[in-house]
Amino acid sequence: MSNAIIVLNCGSSSIKFTEFEFGDGDAMALRVGGALEGLYGRARFWARDARGQIIAQREWDETAPPRHADGLQFLFAWLKENVGDAQVRAVGHRVVHGGTTFSGPVRVDPAILAELEKLAPLAPLHQPHNLLPIRAIAEQMPGLPQVACFDTAFHCTAPPVAQAFALPPSITNRGVRRYGFHGLSYEYIAEVLPRHDPQAAAGRTVVMHLGNGASLCALQDRRSVATTMGFTAVDGLPMGTRCGSIDPGVILYMIKELQLTPEAIETVIYSESGLKGVSGISSDMRELLESTDPGAKLAIDLFVYRIGRELGSLVAALGGLDAIVFSAGIGERSPAIRAAVCRQAAWIGVELDSEANERGATLISTPGSPVRVWVIPTNEELMIARHTRALIH
Repeated sequence: MSNAIIVLNCGSSSIKFTEFEFGDGDAMALRVGGALEGLYGRARFWARDARGQIIAQREWDETAPPRHADGLQFLFAWLKENVGDAQVRAVGHRVVHGGTTFSGPVRVDPAILAELEKLAPLAPLHQPHNLLPIRAIAEQMPGLPQVACFDTAFHCTAPPVAQAFALPPSITNRGVRRYGFHGLSYEYIAEVLPRHDPQAAAGRTVVMHLGNGASLCALQDRRSVATTMGFTAVDGLPMGTRCGSIDPGVILYMIKELQLTPEAIETVIYSESGLKGVSGISSDMRELLESTDPGAKLAIDLFVYRIGRELGSLVAALGGLDAIVFSAGIGERSPAIRAAVCRQAAWIGVELDSEANERGATLISTPGSPVRVWVIPTNEELMIARHTRALIH
């Protein structure tokens, strides 16, 4: 019987899952992946095999909606019945925030879980949902090892000055600092970069994780030295529904002049801004690129402009640049956005090979480009599976 690790990434109404098979060697093979979406409402389940083919679908009536615990029970039963005879050895979880305490993956026990729950105020829209399945699995399958992998951990290598806010110690000593996120994605890119570009891997690279959530990370010798997200995952670039960097005075204006509550402001900056808020149409870049609406154009232009601004700041932090890596949904699949970003980056030596970009090549810069430009798909789930396997063994 083979061994398997299940990777879970839970949101407020969803459970994304992946199962990897492994043997005695280092290799890990994807077996199945999918999601339970729309929990607490009209829930939908779907699963794909390793080739990307849909192998299962199911919907629930909204009059009897499943919750996270129900969804996990269904998911583990479905995996056991439909995905072969592999023995599940552990579950790895994506946990957004590790605070100042956790600088690497950790096997979860009741004491660790209690510490992670204390970090909820640092990521109130993510952390509680990330921890829900850990508690549920501990109750349903108490003997099954669980490992938490943190989106913040990769950025612990940034110098203290890059993590600091210009605030009094009475505030910063409470853990208020720049943490950075998407660390599991950046860690994967840092791991595979030497296969593509050994010089850049040993030098200065900016990785662009561009998806519904978006950020940039400056790598020096494959270590994070600066990133665009800060104390929370709403900072930095405008995203699908998040505003990105904003003058703190705007928040004060919302409180004093618009008389918005903290909860209302949270909704605005996390759920009603970004591409969706600016365009008034959608948070989906594909829809915006197909639209002729002026709002869609403004949203795209602002997204690209902010990437260019943040790229400049990271090049300054690195003292130069050897390569750029596009990754995540938009970065991997949108030639138009890549082309627009590269046009803006011509001042630092980026020369785009338009034909290579359009056909989706891995290297999309010209042979003579002083800064090489790569498109490398990320794989956060595989990183979590590897960390989980290492800890349980």
